[in-house]
Amino acid sequence: MNKNKPNTALNEAHSTFAKIVFIMKFPSPVTVQWIAGLIGAEVLGDAAAFATGINEIHRVETGDICFVDHPKYYDKCLHSAASFIIINTKEVQVPEGKTLLVLSDPFEAYLTIANHFRPFAPSEKSISNSSKIGDGTVVMPNVFIGNHVTIGRDCVIHPNVAILDYTVIGDSVVIQAGTVVGSDAFYYNTKKNREVWYRRMQSCGHVVIEDFVEIGAGCTIDRGVTADTRIGQGTKLDNMVHIGHDVVIGKNCLLAAQVAIAGGTRLKDGVTLWGQVGLSKTLTIGNNVTVLAQSGVGKDLPDNSVHWGSPSEDALTKKRELIWVRRIPELWKKVMESK
Repeated sequence: MNKNKPNTALNEAHSTFAKIVFIMKFPSPVTVQWIAGLIGAEVLGDAAAFATGINEIHRVETGDICFVDHPKYYDKCLHSAASFIIINTKEVQVPEGKTLLVLSDPFEAYLTIANHFRPFAPSEKSISNSSKIGDGTVVMPNVFIGNHVTIGRDCVIHPNVAILDYTVIGDSVVIQAGTVVGSDAFYYNTKKNREVWYRRMQSCGHVVIEDFVEIGAGCTIDRGVTADTRIGQGTKLDNMVHIGHDVVIGKNCLLAAQVAIAGGTRLKDGVTLWGQVGLSKTLTIGNNVTVLAQSGVGKDLPDNSVHWGSPSEDALTKKRELIWVRRIPELWKKVMESK
């Protein structure tokens, strides 16, 4: 590609993309009454109000639709930022300004809406005609680039990489061989009163990879369910790293081989995760945190701290514990000799 050739639209998109939070927005607002007709729901509230999108409970905004089908989460959903709630009961106290869409199976309603606005469209070519690739970017053989993908300038995409639909990649990004970007979320609706217990929530979100990110070989990065999975500017991933759905990674983070991060977790800037670290879901890892190799993290971690072990603790505390554990035979021997 000609580096000197202007690409104004793509340049404008990439100058602002890092500030955008992508969510499942409708092409234009639609009335609640129209949505109710689509999914077969009864409306309790303002049927003439306009919905702007559909989103997950932890990422909803005003104007969004959210669904809930379990009493455990009714209150959380009703008091979220969502303006419209798809729910399977009328026996709830509705906060002012909310509108309910009531039907027996909210999950199926979610799938209906997602499939209507973001239907699956197979690509007929290895590089979709709807993708945009910036000047100076090198795409090596056997790379697949799906529908509505945007890739910035001066990137290098190595062989056998798959970049799936609605992925947005910034400038000067390197993706090593065999990596998959934008695979479906490992996110299921579970009901044990049906033959198939686990039903996948259709992923209609995005992956956003900011400028100067480097991704190693054999990594897997899931897209958001309705929002975005994001990797911040300057972050580096080693080989065989897994990033779950809706994970947000800050700037200048370093992730060593075989790190795995579960859905909805947020890493702030400057985080270092050494080899085989596992992070549980929906955590917040503070700025400049370091987690040492083979640690399992199940709780939020404060800024500027170092952690180790499984379950992880402050690294110095954990090392002292290990020293005392190793002394147990010696201490036990002394106890027995004193009797």
